Amino acid sequence: MSTPDTAPTPPTNFLRQIVETGLAQGTHAHKRWAGSPGDGAHQAQAPVDPARIRTRFPPEPNGYLHVGHAKSICLNFGLARDYQGVCHLRFDDTNPEKEDQEYVDAIIDAVHWLGFDWKDPDGHENLYYASSYFDFMYRAAEYLIESGNAYVDEQTAEAMRASRGDFGKPGMNSPFRDRTPAENLARFREMRDGRHADGAMVLRARIDMAHPNINLRDPAIYRIKRAEHHATGNHWCIYPMYTFAHPIEDALECITHSICTLEFEDQRPFYDWLLDHLAAGGLIATPQPRQYEFARLNLTYVVTSKRKLKHLVDSGTVAGWDDPRMPTLVGLRRRGYTPTAIRAFCDRIGVTKDYSWIDYATLEGCLREDLEPFAHRAMAVLDPVKLVLTNWDAVFGAGHLEPCQLPALPHGAEGQTIPQRHFQLGREVWIEREDFAETPPKGYKRLFVGNKVRLKGGYVIECTGAARAADGQIVEVQALVIPDTKSGTPGADSVKAKAAITWVGAADGVRAEVRLYDRLFTDPQPDAGGKDYLALLNPDSLKTTTAWVEPSLAQARPDDKFQFERHGYFVADRVDHTAQGLVFNRIAGLKDSWGK
Repeated sequence: MSTPDTAPTPPTNFLRQIVETGLAQGTHAHKRWAGSPGDGAHQAQAPVDPARIRTRFPPEPNGYLHVGHAKSICLNFGLARDYQGVCHLRFDDTNPEKEDQEYVDAIIDAVHWLGFDWKDPDGHENLYYASSYFDFMYRAAEYLIESGNAYVDEQTAEAMRASRGDFGKPGMNSPFRDRTPAENLARFREMRDGRHADGAMVLRARIDMAHPNINLRDPAIYRIKRAEHHATGNHWCIYPMYTFAHPIEDALECITHSICTLEFEDQRPFYDWLLDHLAAGGLIATPQPRQYEFARLNLTYVVTSKRKLKHLVDSGTVAGWDDPRMPTLVGLRRRGYTPTAIRAFCDRIGVTKDYSWIDYATLEGCLREDLEPFAHRAMAVLDPVKLVLTNWDAVFGAGHLEPCQLPALPHGAEGQTIPQRHFQLGREVWIEREDFAETPPKGYKRLFVGNKVRLKGGYVIECTGAARAADGQIVEVQALVIPDTKSGTPGADSVKAKAAITWVGAADGVRAEVRLYDRLFTDPQPDAGGKDYLALLNPDSLKTTTAWVEPSLAQARPDDKFQFERHGYFVADRVDHTAQGLVFNRIAGLKDSWGK
């Protein structure tokens, strides 16, 4: 299984302890499935190594993966990596109404982008689909019927809900519960053959309607659904429920550790009940998989419900699944997040059973740590106003352009030459509007009349005034250039100034569109406690500005990442950025300023 070679081993957690105990005790020695590939037993096509653990990442292809899935991906593939095991990628495609090949392709791409794949050391491709097992699942359902452990229920959905009871009241048996196995089998085959309408009946496991765990009160395991499946087309008009399909998939693939989030904890008894009955009938091999639960990722200022994310896309609230404000992996990728940063984040937050919220600043911190050493520096002016050096022609001659340079990185590896950025200083430059004040506040060190600053990488200048338009807006700042009389070299420090400001030359600066992305919601828990998350959208989550950037950025390619000095980390947009039209997205500021 190919995984990031340099991934550090994260701190131990309860799942690692479970894995280590099982390996020490030899509890993962699966028997080989005795059936044929036609039985849906895919593990019959590849040997099962009893010394290896097998995990799986089982997304439903009904949307794009989000940052919460990244935690599960890193956990399952990481455990397999660290214990010389195998992790399968499996699509739980049992709900044809909401699933699509587009999502399948996007999920495969996202897992690869994070740095993982699903080949075992022998090169076997462990990519699976629940739909590949539909024949086997159907036979398993018939076996449960024949053994008296399942029945066809023809109650309405409302009647089934009413008879289920609640946490304080036991459920009531269905009037169809005591049919003979032969009657139930005939009815189930009628369901399969399309002789009944959608919703007319379901197949239910026959367990205990008075069980204190409501999930064991005869759960539905098959329903009628006329919908075209992305893989099987219209071959089936009945489909297994997820809670029925998932343990079967785990068993057929010889999964040792079926790791899921805590909301499935109450489903574990049914998971074990089903596998116990199928093993007793000789339909699956032993030992059986075991389910383990961990706390899902709750990240502040984010929603991770695929239903809610899809609504944001379908309603046009965001520009698509890859909108850089979205917590989807394609959105984070377009925003400029790196696989290394996301893996580091998943390692840092750890794995527990405790329900808690992780501050979004933690994710941004991992991003900054990753980009700091290699993101080339550049100057960009995001809110430009023109600065005119009124004595430039007198000092240097009309039309003169002074070559300047600054390092692209603050430091390089030992023995490595630090690359330089080259640009030109002339009579007119662009500066940030906030770098001039007519009435400066206390402690202000930038441009005001009579104050000196250095143009970073260039000369010291002294502000002399400003010009306004008819509407009162400042349209031009004026200053005198003060050349270094000893060396004549821009950036020489014989002329002192208390501050340096960034700038871009009017002669060689490049126009660019800069998209200033921020958090999509104003509330740290936008959909918790019944809140209306749509009412908490941040109106300032995207601001677009026309900026001037230094000439080195004209060579930026899509996905190239930079640190715009003083502004933060930016990426050349992977969709809209071209040589003819530069588009940069803000990934994150230089430090967390959200609280302020």
